[in-house]
Amino acid sequence: KRYMENLMRKRLLWCLSVCLLLVACQPAPTSAPPLPPTETIVPPTLTPPASSGWDDLSIYKDGLIPSEQAKLDEQHGDSIYHIDYTIGNVLSSLTGTETVHYTNREGVSLDEIQVHLLPNVLNGEMTVSSVQVDGADVEPSCGLENSLLRIPLDPSLPPGKSVDLSFAFTVDIPTEIETNYGVLAYYDGVLTLAHTYPMIAVYDDKGWNAEIPSDQGDPTYADASFYLVNVDAPKDLVLVGSGREIKREENGSRQIVTFAAGPARDFYVAASPAYVLFSQKYGAVTFNAYAPANMEPGAQKALDTAIQAFKVYDERYAFYPYTEFDIVSTPTYALGIEYPGVIAIANRIYDVTDAPNNSSNDVTMEATVAHEAGHQWFYNLVGNNQLDAPWLDESLTQFVTWQYFTDRYGSGGARGFEQSLQSRWDRVNDQPIPIGLPVADYTGAAYSAIIYGRGPFFFDALREKMGTQAFDAFIKDYTSSNSWGIGTEKIMQTLAEKYCGCDLTALYNEWVNP
Repeated sequence: KRYMENLMRKRLLWCLSVCLLLVACQPAPTSAPPLPPTETIVPPTLTPPASSGWDDLSIYKDGLIPSEQAKLDEQHGDSIYHIDYTIGNVLSSLTGTETVHYTNREGVSLDEIQVHLLPNVLNGEMTVSSVQVDGADVEPSCGLENSLLRIPLDPSLPPGKSVDLSFAFTVDIPTEIETNYGVLAYYDGVLTLAHTYPMIAVYDDKGWNAEIPSDQGDPTYADASFYLVNVDAPKDLVLVGSGREIKREENGSRQIVTFAAGPARDFYVAASPAYVLFSQKYGAVTFNAYAPANMEPGAQKALDTAIQAFKVYDERYAFYPYTEFDIVSTPTYALGIEYPGVIAIANRIYDVTDAPNNSSNDVTMEATVAHEAGHQWFYNLVGNNQLDAPWLDESLTQFVTWQYFTDRYGSGGARGFEQSLQSRWDRVNDQPIPIGLPVADYTGAAYSAIIYGRGPFFFDALREKMGTQAFDAFIKDYTSSNSWGIGTEKIMQTLAEKYCGCDLTALYNEWVNP
């Protein structure tokens, strides 16, 4: 028995040392399936829903665990999106309408609202045919390569006041995987709809925060919001969305599925006629894995990993806020991508049976799912500027994954994962490049090497400086005190210094600051 345990430990160490988590540098697939037939997209007619009832958030209650249900009243003022999607029969076309109830929670009046049209920088094309403010047509201006709308407000919107913005739009969905890991694509029989709606930009201490995202890294920086989304789609599609399904109707060859999600940083849908549901329950949370039937071993591995990861993260950081967690297989050329309540995992790592009990895919699947699950805490629950401060979610989530392997497998598993982090940093010869740069400032292999490789070692150094007990209390407080808010470097450093009673400036200058 001891021999077998040692053998398994050695295999785990080896696999972890070569495992790559979120492979931003992975090449895109070299071939694509035949293009689908074209379909004429007819712009929808904009008929905004009635604006009454915006203050009633009860529809989201059943999607939250009891402790989060009790906090719903604290979320009044978050933006509320009502979205209607119609997915075309060939799956590469989409039309939509949206009304978003926006409240000015800033200290100044706003004379415009800026809105992202991210498909236009994700290799797709979003065309907005109509924009209204409180039911009146307006003419917005465009910027950032047509990925931003500037919507004028006349009169300006005072602090504490609200406005309804309505949009009618169409989206041409790319049929190949090229940009930003294929988060928006119809490819290999799978439709992935990430960021496929007009999204209000974040207003922070610099004003409206809007920029064109880098080809590497995540393209969003978002406030927590609520989403009520109707998806009209061919009936043979299995739809997976953020939040929970609250209603389903069928009409001939079509279906309309309604999702309610929130608070959440984003809304995501994936769909395929090949998806089969595999499900388990742990505590108050139902864990669902959607994948083709022949991928069941990988789906079951993903479910088991997610449950074990949640046990660690619930204890160390905060309870997962939702009652559902979904894992969906997609042809993304990253290994995994996070969304609120959903993670997308690459099809190519679902074959976990090519060696008895311990294939490289088996360990890669575990590391990837543990990482993407960790983003439910650091990206979704605690938000951050993912374009300008990616270390606050990616580096921290790498450290969280390291903690998962430590807590589940002990020092052996931790050493193996540490080796995988070090191997990333080795790609830039262990250069002490700051982890606190914007995504766009990293060139070549540096983004992956520094944010995913060097970054987690900063948190290890921070723990050593603070002491484990103080560090554990600090990171739990950081999670709870910034839930549904935006975490920043200043917030994190100030709180850490409070817990250790020490000055961390030198440590931050060594690791974080340019």
